[in-house]
Amino acid sequence: MASAEQSKPRLLPGKLSKAGVLSFLSAQGILIFFLLSMFVFSFFSEQFLSQSNIMTVVRQASIIGIIAVGVSVVIIGGNLDLSVGSMLSFSTVLVVDLHDKIGPTNAILLMFALTLMIGAVNGFLIGFLRLNSLIVTLAMLSAIQGFVLIYSGGQNVDIADQEGTWFAFFGRGYVGGIAVPILMFGLLAIVMQVVMSYTGYGRRIFAVGGNPMAAVYSGIRKNWCVFSTYLISAFCVACAALVLGSRVMGSQNNVGQGYELLVLAGIILGGTSLLGGAGSIWKTVIGVLILGFIQNGLLLMGYPYYIQWIVTWVIIILAVWLDLANKRKSLFTTHS
Repeated sequence: MASAEQSKPRLLPGKLSKAGVLSFLSAQGILIFFLLSMFVFSFFSEQFLSQSNIMTVVRQASIIGIIAVGVSVVIIGGNLDLSVGSMLSFSTVLVVDLHDKIGPTNAILLMFALTLMIGAVNGFLIGFLRLNSLIVTLAMLSAIQGFVLIYSGGQNVDIADQEGTWFAFFGRGYVGGIAVPILMFGLLAIVMQVVMSYTGYGRRIFAVGGNPMAAVYSGIRKNWCVFSTYLISAFCVACAALVLGSRVMGSQNNVGQGYELLVLAGIILGGTSLLGGAGSIWKTVIGVLILGFIQNGLLLMGYPYYIQWIVTWVIIILAVWLDLANKRKSLFTTHS
C-alpha cells in the first residue's frame, strides 16, 4: 500500500519555482529593488550614500511621503483622492497668509480645520452619496485651485518676519539631530501602519476596499469607513502644508500642482493596489523613498530633469505589471 507521503500530488519543479518567484517578488520585490537601486547609484556617485545626501533626500521626500500615507488609506479602502495637490496649495497659502494676520498658532489651527472640512466634503460625497471618487476628487482639485486663486488674488504670499517666528520649526527645525519633517513623516507612517495592521478599524478598511458588498453584509458601516479615510487624507495634507509653508516661509498659489501624481507614483510603486483591499503603509514609505533617491541619483549622475520622469514612468509600469502578474500567477497573459 502506498504511504501517505507517496499519495500526495506532486507539483512540477518548474511550476513550483515560478509560483515561488512570483510570490517572493510580490512580497519583497519593492525592498529588493530599493536596495539594488541604492547600490547602482552609489557605484556611479561617491556622494550618493553620504549621510548628508541621504538625510537631504529623505527630508525632501517627506512632504510627498506625508501625503502618501493618507492617500494610501483612501486607496486601500477602494477609492482615489486626486484633490491632494490643490488641497496642499490651499492649506499652504492659507497658513502662510494668516500667519501675520492672526498669529501662527491660530493660523495653524484654522488651516487644519478648513482642510479637514474639504476632506469631509469629499468623504460625504463619496461615502454617503456614493459618487465616483475619481470624478469627485478631480472636480475638487479644480474647485480648490480656483478658490486659492480667488483668495490670493493670483499673488504669492510670504511671512514678513521670517527670522523672528517659531513657525519655521516645522520645516527647518531639528530634534536630536534629525530634521522635523523626517520625524513627522516617520511618526505618521508608524502610527498609520499600526492602525491599519493591528486594529479593527484597519481591518474594516481592508474589508471595504477588498469586497464592499461582503463588508456591508458583515455589518461594517461602509459609508463611515470611506468618510473617515478622506479625513485622514486631509489631515496628512494639512501636516504636509505645515512643513512646506514653514520651510519656504512663503507660498506660490499653485505650489501643490503635480503632487497628486508624485504621491500616486510612490503609492503604486509601493505595491498598493488601485483596486483596493491590498497594500501597506511601510511599503508606501519605501516607494516614496525610491522615487526620491532615483531623482537624486540621476541628478548626481548629470542627467537632465526630464529623464527622471521617463525613469519614473518605467518603474511604475514595471510595478503595476508585477502586481497584475502576481494576481494572475503569470508574468505574461496566455491565450488558448
